[in-house]
Amino acid sequence: MTDPDVSRLLEILPVYAKQGRPALIPVLQKAQEIYGYVSQPAAAAISRALRIPLAEVYGVIEFYSLLYSQPVGKTLIHVCNDPACAVAGADGVFKRMTKTLEFHLDQDSPTREITVERAPCLGLCEHAPALLIQSPHHVIDGAYEDLVSGTSSRHRTKIGGTVSILTANCGKGHPASLEEYQQNGGYLAIQKALQVQPEAVIQEVKTSGLVGRGGAAFPTGIKWEGCAREPEYPHYLVCNADEAEPGTFKDRVIMEDDPHRILEGILIAAYAIGAEKGYMYIRGEYVYPYQVMKTALDEARKAYLIGEHILGTDFSFELELRRGAGAYICGEETALFESIEGKRGFPRVKPPFPTRKGLFGKPTVINNVETLCNIPVIIQHGAAAYRQMGTEKSPGTKLFCLSGDINQPGLYEIPFGMTLREMIFQLAGGIRNQGSFQSALVGGAAGAFASANQLDAPLSFEGLRSFNLPLGSGVITVFDDSRSMPDILLRLAHFFKEESCGKCYPCQMGTQRQLEIMERMAENRLLPGDTERLSDLAATMTDASLCGLGQTASSAISSAMRLFPHLFKIMEG
Repeated sequence: MTDPDVSRLLEILPVYAKQGRPALIPVLQKAQEIYGYVSQPAAAAISRALRIPLAEVYGVIEFYSLLYSQPVGKTLIHVCNDPACAVAGADGVFKRMTKTLEFHLDQDSPTREITVERAPCLGLCEHAPALLIQSPHHVIDGAYEDLVSGTSSRHRTKIGGTVSILTANCGKGHPASLEEYQQNGGYLAIQKALQVQPEAVIQEVKTSGLVGRGGAAFPTGIKWEGCAREPEYPHYLVCNADEAEPGTFKDRVIMEDDPHRILEGILIAAYAIGAEKGYMYIRGEYVYPYQVMKTALDEARKAYLIGEHILGTDFSFELELRRGAGAYICGEETALFESIEGKRGFPRVKPPFPTRKGLFGKPTVINNVETLCNIPVIIQHGAAAYRQMGTEKSPGTKLFCLSGDINQPGLYEIPFGMTLREMIFQLAGGIRNQGSFQSALVGGAAGAFASANQLDAPLSFEGLRSFNLPLGSGVITVFDDSRSMPDILLRLAHFFKEESCGKCYPCQMGTQRQLEIMERMAENRLLPGDTERLSDLAATMTDASLCGLGQTASSAISSAMRLFPHLFKIMEG
């Protein structure tokens, strides 16, 4: 007799069973969509269908924060707790919502109806404080004030800057359709690319000087060339849309407003490296962007831009969308591969690098959303025209995410070279409420704090480097002089402790000890030698951690120690 608890799941399991282990996370998400959580009978049924040990199924469920093995409320409310939302009052929102909801719910069993929980960055920093609300019938996100007042059907992000190239179709209040994108020159670049050999496409990208926009800044053309030359097939193309760095929301805006630009970049990259299959991995919290990308992919497929013999050529390519399940570490390329393969998102030891052994052990190119959006521009207008923007060592434009204590938070596109001061005080309107600048976190949680003495740093790779600042993924979170630096540092330390995957000991233990010291600092009870311990932890994590998370987990705190030593001395004294 069929267990009624899994009868609906059993109807769809045969489709997933054909895919094997790589279908594990999608089917877990489907089970949770049906039942609200992954029950024991559901987990057992999935284990049998996919032929995965039950212990490993639970290992995956427990690893990802958006998968639940125990009942939760029919409505889940996630309250963002990253620094941008914190300075906008996220703690007060959390307390207010829990008290209000408890008053209205059945006091005997409130969790059966609504669950409220703190969440890491939701990628809505320009709308801080932000919420994500999931219920059986709908999912909405946005600014707290808009959601509780019911005035926001869809949040809009301010789009600014001095140029409008990657953001040309953004800020219109709706996703650009296939027709709109083509009216503005869309998909002409893939047509141009298909008229030449893949090697010529790669050479044009190399000549452009484009480097990865996700933070690592590796030369894109060289990465493509390395994969294209690998004799083992198949080759895979992966778009990394698992944008989860606190303060970052640029990829979300492009997905929501200009999805076909991303698809065209993916197509060109796939053609260049000889890939016939690709994946776009979208962070689990980005439910609406996922829906927009799905619609755009359907449009492209119906127009024969995805699938067999694209535009009447011998080039065929299929793209599969994947939703993440709540793990910051999956922004790391090899952890993302593990997730697609149906495993916990543990980073792999490198080498071998992905261009040789990546997804499913095959040669793989992985680029983030912003990087791929540059590709149609380069191919359509040429590398020479592209290099006329920006600086010699940092050609092109860059998307910057501005949030925090500024008058006009939003997404700004500029050619490399503008100063941090110009960005904050001219484009973003300066400090809100006539406050005074204290610091700016540049590069995200894994970045570094800039003081007033560093405001004239040029926003380019080489310019920021000369001021001991990282460009990262293009995050600038501004704090005025009313903000508590110890509280901000505590939140950053808590973020890295929670997001450490635990695979390597230096990061697992280092982030825990770093958090403990920051907790003592926030409570004004630092112990003698704590600053030395922080320095030792930073050196150990940087040198010995397996991946970028541990290697940069102390970057912001270390920069605060250099820039604001009086904070640490006063606290200890």
